[in-house]
Amino acid sequence: MAGRESAAAVDPVARSASVDAAAPTGPPAVDPAAGSGSVVAARGVGVRFGSRWVLRGADLAIGAGERVCIVGPNGAGKSTLLRCLTGVLQPTEGTIEMDGAPVTGTDRRRLARRLAVVGGDGQLPFAMTVEEMVALGRIPWLHPWQGPTATDDAAVVGAMVRTGILDMRTRDVRTLSLGERQLVRIAMALAQGGRILVLDEPTVHLDLRHQVATMELLARLSDEEGMTVLAVLHDLALARESFPRMVLVDQGRLLADGPPASVLAPDRVREVYGVDPRYVTPAVGRMGALQAG
Repeated sequence: MAGRESAAAVDPVARSASVDAAAPTGPPAVDPAAGSGSVVAARGVGVRFGSRWVLRGADLAIGAGERVCIVGPNGAGKSTLLRCLTGVLQPTEGTIEMDGAPVTGTDRRRLARRLAVVGGDGQLPFAMTVEEMVALGRIPWLHPWQGPTATDDAAVVGAMVRTGILDMRTRDVRTLSLGERQLVRIAMALAQGGRILVLDEPTVHLDLRHQVATMELLARLSDEEGMTVLAVLHDLALARESFPRMVLVDQGRLLADGPPASVLAPDRVREVYGVDPRYVTPAVGRMGALQAG
């Protein structure tokens, strides 16, 4: 694919927002992947930087409406796998498919209409309201010679309503807390109109209550709206309580894939992380404890 990264880090959110702008004004009325097989898949994917393989033999298929979490130690290959799945990084070997078609060669605008990425926290160097930032998600749908349409405006308002930030639409994003800014980034991704939401470390730097709120939002998007949600998390306890499916990556290999209780079996946690498994199975569920309070 022209312009795709081959071996250097690129911000997926920025790449999704920088697509060609000649496009229709709204998403399709029916999700083309609904009722089909996997919406995103890796087939024998490997990535090599110089002589070092950072990912080998990755096979992963994610179905429509699934909520999947990728976990693993630092340097395991999680972010590399995520960048391949989102089309930011072209694998050295193997293929990435979206809706059954190879991502390689797919028009960036078309890809951005199907998939949105929420990256890490970034500071804005200039003033921008919440509504203006969320509206950036509509770039893949904008016509080059026209302004936003009523469809675009409705998508922006709808995204703010779904994330509970409509009442702060006129606030400067720079004045928001980390948790509030994360909701703004998710709203921007929702405004993009895709059915696949990818998040890289969505709870990093957030306090416990905002971590739980973010996980509950992702659960609603998946369970109630049928969105496919894929996230990378380091907090194993939070991931265990928040995702029905977990993929464990270690030393560039997909080591386990399934329900969290199986993937995070005590012997496997001890082997991969070198810690007591009790640290990932808290006695009291944090989400339940917060809800009860």
